[in-house]
Amino acid sequence: MPKQPGDRLRDQFLTLPNLLSTLRLTLVPVFLTLLLDQKYLAAIIVLATASLTDYLDGYFARKWNQITRLGQILDPAADRLYIFSTLIGLSVTHIIPWWLALVIIGRDFMLLIAYPVLATHGYGPLPVHFFGKAGTFALLYAFPLLLLADWWIQAQFLILPLAWAFALWGVGLYWYAGFLYVKQVFQLVKSEPKFNGKLDKS
Repeated sequence: MPKQPGDRLRDQFLTLPNLLSTLRLTLVPVFLTLLLDQKYLAAIIVLATASLTDYLDGYFARKWNQITRLGQILDPAADRLYIFSTLIGLSVTHIIPWWLALVIIGRDFMLLIAYPVLATHGYGPLPVHFFGKAGTFALLYAFPLLLLADWWIQAQFLILPLAWAFALWGVGLYWYAGFLYVKQVFQLVKSEPKFNGKLDKS
């Protein structure tokens, strides 16, 4: 008997990479609460754990050939929620200036134009680009370092330049990947007749 859609979705969810992505998602409100309560050391530990699961889910997905459609949705969703919640928390607690938060969030607002275009033409979200993942990694390294610099004042002169280097590289890669994503969307839509209006969703 062929598997029903619900069974296939459950099988995808029960893979280790997708369980790690789900764990990362559940830690978002925990992290934001700790950050807003200015419990920086605990917030750093949670964020570091989330960053580790971000690396591990990709590693195991590739190693065990467990790359799934569900994972392609969960992974970037968790990344964006962490980035968004961290930016809000760091801005509210005055660890970073608001302009940095707005620059990073602005990139995701730019991508909002791409998702309806994809949906209108029957496509789901496209795979995350390498530069987008690299930018996300840089930002997820920058944020705990910024927190650590604010918590460990004595070592701030060493940690803060490194944190800002990761942050600025992350912003650059994040925006570059955003432009590539939008370009890819419009190239896909433009060449649609070549693919008979369909995208392989396997």
